[in-house]
Amino acid sequence: MLDESVKAQIIACLENGEAIPEEYKTLLFPINNKEYELNYFGKMRKEDILSDTDEVNSIPFQLERTIGDASDDEWRNLLIFGDNLQILKSLYFNQDPLIADRVKGKVKLVYIDPPFSLKQEFKGKKGEKAYADKVKGAEFVEFLRRRLIILKELLADDGSIFVHLDYRKNHYIKVVMDEVFGEANFINEITWKRTSAHNDAGKFGINTEYILFYAKNAENYTWHQQYAEYSEKHLKRYRRKDKDGRHWTDSPLTAKGLSGGGYTYTYKGVEGLWRCPESTMKEYDKKGLLYITKTGGIRIKKYLDELKGTPLQCLWDDIDPVNSQSKERANYPTQKPEELIERIILSVTNPGDIVLDCFAGSGTTLVAAEKLNRKWIGCDIGKLSIYTIQKRLLEIKRSKAYTSLENISANSLYGKDVNPFSVLTAGLYDLSKVFSMDEGEYKKFVMSLFDIEDIGQKNIHGVSIDGEKKGYYVKIYPYWDEKFRSADIDEEYVEELHKHIGSSLQDRFYIVAPATCVAFINDYYEIDGVKYYFLKIPYQVIKELHSNSFKKLKQPQNEKEINDLENAIGFHFIRQPEVESTIVKKEKEYFLKITKFLSDYDYDEDGEILKNFESLSMVLIDNCNKEGNVPFNMSEYYFAEDLLDNKKDSKKDNKKDEETVREKLKKCKHILVPINSNTNMVKIVYIDIYGNEFMETKILEE
Repeated sequence: MLDESVKAQIIACLENGEAIPEEYKTLLFPINNKEYELNYFGKMRKEDILSDTDEVNSIPFQLERTIGDASDDEWRNLLIFGDNLQILKSLYFNQDPLIADRVKGKVKLVYIDPPFSLKQEFKGKKGEKAYADKVKGAEFVEFLRRRLIILKELLADDGSIFVHLDYRKNHYIKVVMDEVFGEANFINEITWKRTSAHNDAGKFGINTEYILFYAKNAENYTWHQQYAEYSEKHLKRYRRKDKDGRHWTDSPLTAKGLSGGGYTYTYKGVEGLWRCPESTMKEYDKKGLLYITKTGGIRIKKYLDELKGTPLQCLWDDIDPVNSQSKERANYPTQKPEELIERIILSVTNPGDIVLDCFAGSGTTLVAAEKLNRKWIGCDIGKLSIYTIQKRLLEIKRSKAYTSLENISANSLYGKDVNPFSVLTAGLYDLSKVFSMDEGEYKKFVMSLFDIEDIGQKNIHGVSIDGEKKGYYVKIYPYWDEKFRSADIDEEYVEELHKHIGSSLQDRFYIVAPATCVAFINDYYEIDGVKYYFLKIPYQVIKELHSNSFKKLKQPQNEKEINDLENAIGFHFIRQPEVESTIVKKEKEYFLKITKFLSDYDYDEDGEILKNFESLSMVLIDNCNKEGNVPFNMSEYYFAEDLLDNKKDSKKDNKKDEETVREKLKKCKHILVPINSNTNMVKIVYIDIYGNEFMETKILEE
């Protein structure tokens, strides 16, 4: 704040056209440089990340399915498949009707557990490696920093964020968190002792991970102290009992040696320096809480049943990891225990608050939030993750309840059905659903997809204008009208359009239409200096507007790839793979025999022709007794590598893992998938490496 004399001097200088004294410039324009920050190649400006200049745009969400009943205006928890950076951008821009004014600035807790980078390997089932991170060094840091910047904007003013890391990158991300959230908003570094002592050759054993805890505003964040159970040694102190059987121990009331002084007076003949005023001492006496020792000293009783436990410290060594015997195990690598997330949620949120996890993985955060009556949003780029989470939520009724609430016993089941939630896609859209929309829905979707501004009803010489894009008019081809579905946007169409409105246009006009309706190879057609641009569905990257080529949402072919970090920004449409399969029986066992699996893409990202089975990622199976609209509840899953007959020989192959699997798949004449079912029907989901699905139902026995 400037005092009045300084203000007067500055005003005088400005009025007289004089230079402002140097010592006053920093008062007017304070230097916002941080004392230190992490610099590296590829670091983007915060302003670019929070805009669309980083070539990551807001995209519309497409509803795939809703489980449970909820009205349109009622909150529904959200499970979103897609690249989390693009999803976070959409949440930040706050335009999609599903989330508008419901999420941005209202998230109370963000918990994320990103893959840790630097060739870290995790063990999956049967001791195999689960995955090895591909993103290294500065690339990983920036990968995470971009997401942290947006996450901060989504947090409520009294919200908190917890970032789960290991020793390899923890120190770098701490500096990034200081930069993004402010060093003053750092609350704790929590050390989780996740395993007991073990031998790591050539170094001290590594049995800890770390959780960075920041508040959006350290002076105003939600906080509920959590407590750990007392040790057996501590409980032995409460060996004395009252007549009613209550256990108690005593503590001193004298203030001798206590910092901050005390109160001097005589009570019951004992003169002393006390911790409390005389009025409080009398209250203790009235309640029967004073204990007179054999030597005449005065102490206070502390009852065991009134104590919450030991206040939690930043070392958490009382929570075991999820192992092969854990009832909550979802058979998903890197799954974190519910107790860990439960503790975090209880610490910084209240019932009804929103919890967000954009690296949802096995869904532990969402399950914990559900059980604790919090709202939740989860995102992941892996189809296996989405189906694993859906399964855990569908079966939550039979899962373990939390003893932290409602005096529940240790062996109690949760006992409630999951609250309504919706599964959404972002960046990967079902073309059939898009083209079955009515006029209003179709226009809304298209305008969101291509960032078109709604300008209301506008008509130019009898031609309706549907909106504006970057100041230029846009017309949406009326594909919802059956009579236009067999027509083409060709030279005749554009020239006829130009006759009516060409003289009223600037140098550019946009036409949005399905790619199948556009007869032009080029992205625009020019007449009299007006370029008619075609925004095609499926999304075509227009070089003049976008400089990067978008990646498809790559799915793993083995466990090693399950959490590979990869940006997959942009749009593409579901292109259902072509599948041919039958049920075969060998002795008493059933198998799914797949004879054909081809992605709908003719070529892979390297321009190579895709061959049979090459693009297979996973096969998911749901054992069921009836067909219908029952949600897919995954019973088991197989990666493509799991289904290779010669999988054992893969160690002899020095090629890269992805290449090894793909080469072996190409040699397959058929693939057998074991079906372990005691039902007469199975649902099967086939997933290709681009995230496209094909679902079918097979009868095992008539």
